[in-house]
Order: sequence, then structure tokens, then C-alpha cells
Amino acid sequence: MSRKRTISRHSLHAAADRSTTRPGEAAAGREARLPMRVLAGVVVAGTVCAGLSAVPASAATTEPVVSRGVTIPAFYTPPTELPDTNGALIRTEALPLGLSIPGLDGRPMPGTATRLMYRSTDSAGQPVAVTGAYIEPSAAWKGTGPRPLVALASGTMGQGDQCAPSFALQNPLTLNGDTVSVGYEALAIYRLLATGAAVVVTDYVGLGATDRLHTYVNRVDEAHALLDAARAARSVPGASVTAASRTGLYGYSQGGGASAAAAELQRSYAPDVPLSGTYAGAPPADLTSVMKGIDGSALAGALAWSINGFAQADPDLRAVVDANISATGKAALADASTMCVGDALFGYGFTKSSKWTTSGKSIAEIIAADPRAKAALDKQRIGTLAPSGPVRLATGVQDDIVPHAQARQLAVDWCRKGGDVTYDAINLPNLGDKILTNHLVPLITDQGDAVSWLADRLSGKPTTSNCWSMPIQP
Repeated sequence: MSRKRTISRHSLHAAADRSTTRPGEAAAGREARLPMRVLAGVVVAGTVCAGLSAVPASAATTEPVVSRGVTIPAFYTPPTELPDTNGALIRTEALPLGLSIPGLDGRPMPGTATRLMYRSTDSAGQPVAVTGAYIEPSAAWKGTGPRPLVALASGTMGQGDQCAPSFALQNPLTLNGDTVSVGYEALAIYRLLATGAAVVVTDYVGLGATDRLHTYVNRVDEAHALLDAARAARSVPGASVTAASRTGLYGYSQGGGASAAAAELQRSYAPDVPLSGTYAGAPPADLTSVMKGIDGSALAGALAWSINGFAQADPDLRAVVDANISATGKAALADASTMCVGDALFGYGFTKSSKWTTSGKSIAEIIAADPRAKAALDKQRIGTLAPSGPVRLATGVQDDIVPHAQARQLAVDWCRKGGDVTYDAINLPNLGDKILTNHLVPLITDQGDAVSWLADRLSGKPTTSNCWSMPIQP
């Protein structure tokens, strides 16, 4: 199967397009940006790698995409045709890690990284090119069997291509006066590498890859991208992981939702991925609840990212957005579509979505009142299927951004379906309403336990579900 690379143009107009800058134009200042990304004509230039069903685009003949003053490397422009198999590599190149030191044996610490582009399948059943990174660790694997693999789903990075997790591995801090991106997942990645496991990181659908908007918190797109990253890792030149390598999934926040969804879909979508354990931290399992949590919070810009992504992918939600979002709201959606987390905090922190609607109602109220929109979000619910293998679900009891109650409910739903669930309620004091601290501090305080738990699963150690304790757990 193949797919022509196109830009989605729907009736949301600019809300689904990316602001870009042509070479030579001013990078700073929003008025200097073109209203759409520039994708020039494609010239046939031969295959990138074996297995493509047709010839790809030549990166040298495609005009660069520039997002908020950051030129996106030509590597991230997908070819016109994609491989037939999910997880098949499209192209690779060496990826210099921004945080790396030479080891005593001459190898870089914590490992050697490779940038990836691979094929996946999106929520509409269409093939899609996804980018990411594979890191071969310098640390030896001391367990039994081949070196294991962790497929890591990053927490929220933004919707601009410059925010891609693989880009952040090379550029831990992007700060140019027009965008702010911090590669905060490096700590978890490096801790996992220290266990001797290899790590593959997905950029998700449309984050980095320049052919579409990032479909933020779309459970199917995220799950498929994560599972196909695990498949792709096996074919990376120089990789020591094999089809027999025990595989773990790791993610917090957006990444927690992705790993949770992947654990649910692994059985049907990727049974060839030998899943040994999943860490899902602060998973956004119920988007209706999560939308209420982020509306008016420091991370209110994330609401724009979810609207943009779903309007691009779902005709029903697109119609609801067209009918209810004001001109001011559409301008905000378009602006947010090129932002990273830092930009959103400064640009739309504590904004209420009622300012973006024609009626003055919140986005959550509009969705609740519209059967089409409600049905579209209900399809995104995580917890309707039992997860494959053991899962550790952690949630901060004070979390008011990705609300604790809906994350706990996911554990309950999985337990009722017979899942092997280790539930951990992180009990911290209230560290400030709606300012992200109640959401971010558990990311750090739980990280050591999360890495240790997953390392034990990759070593083949058994675990015991604590579903029995749910009635007395906060």
C-alpha cells in the first residue's frame, strides 16, 4: 500500500496549517511567517532504502520547512510512497546526542543514536510516515536472553515540528526568541539505557514529519506509532535487539496515554512485539475529563493541539469546530499549531476556551451537547480493552491537569477486565492549582520506581497485580 504525501486542507482553514518561513525571510515575528508550510514539487530521485513500493521524494529538491525560525531537517520530509509493512524502515541517519560524553572504551555514553523514519498506520487506516530515534546503549545487558528494548512515548512536547522528541535528543534546549523546547525526557531515556536496555523513541504521527499536523492524544495514532517504533528498532543498522527481545513500553502524561493505548492494542495490532511490561504514568484515558482539567490551566494551549489534531482526522469533530469556533479561536488554533510547550505556556497559559467559541461556552460544554463530538471523543477512551501483559499505572492524587480520578478509573476498568495491574497512587501535597506542579512533580518522584519496575519485567521477573487493593486505594 502506498500513499501520496499531501497537506490536509479542510474547512478549519489556518487552524490545521503550520506557519512556515521561506529561507531568507525574517525568522522572528509572527507577521513574517507564511500562513502555510511550504512543500515544493517532488522529483523522482531513486529509492531511499530497500522495501519501498515506489520511489521517494528527494529531500534535496524539496523546499525546507521552517517552523518558528527553526529549519526542520530534510530527513523529516516523508517520501511520496511508503513501504507495505508496518514498522518497516524508510530511512535512517546518525543522530548526534546533545547530551553525551566519551566513554573509557571510546564509545559514547550513554549510547549511539540513530534517527529513524518508519511506516505506521493511522486511525483512518492509512499508511503514514513516522519519525523517531533508536539508541544502542553503551551499558552491557546483564540479564538473560537478547538485549531488551523499551519503546518510549514522550510526554507533551507541542505541535510544531521543531518540538519532535528525536529533534530534542540532538537539541536538548531550543531557544531562539520565537520558540522554546526542552528535551525533558532525556532523563528517563538515559536511566533506561543505564539498565542495559535499548531505547526507541517515537515522534508520534505528524510531530517532526512535515506532511501533516501532529494528532495530539489520538489513542490509535499514538499506540500504532509506538508499537511500530518497536518493530522498526529491530532493523536499525548496528542494533543488537532482535524479534525475540523482551519489549517494554514507557510513557508519562501524553506518553502514558500512548503506552496505555498500545498495551490495549498490542494483541490485535502488533502481536509480534513480545510485550513484557508497560509503564503508564498519568495517562489521559478520558479526554472529556482531561479537557476540563487543562482548560484555563497553565497548559491551556494543549487544548488547541487536541482540537487541531482531531479536526484534521475526524470529519464529525471538524464540523463541530467549524460551527462553534470563532475567528479569534481559529487564529489561536493556527498559532498554537506551531508551538512547543514553552511557547504555549507563555502564549496561552490560563486561557479559557470560552474565549475561542462563538457562544462563549467552553469547548467541553460544546462537545457534551453535540452527539457527534461526544461520540468522537468516546472513541478515544482508553480502558475499553484489557491490556496485554503486566502494567504499572501511576497517578498523582493531586493531579489537576490530567485528573487523578480518570487515571484511577482506568486502573479500575483494567482490573475488571482481568488485567495484571500494579496501581500506584502518588500521594503528595497540593503544590498549586492549575500551574502544572501537581502534574509534573510525580513525573520526577516516580521515575526511579517506574524504571526499576520496567527493568524487572525486562529481566523476566514476575510481578503480582494489586487490583485487590483498589477499593482502599486513593
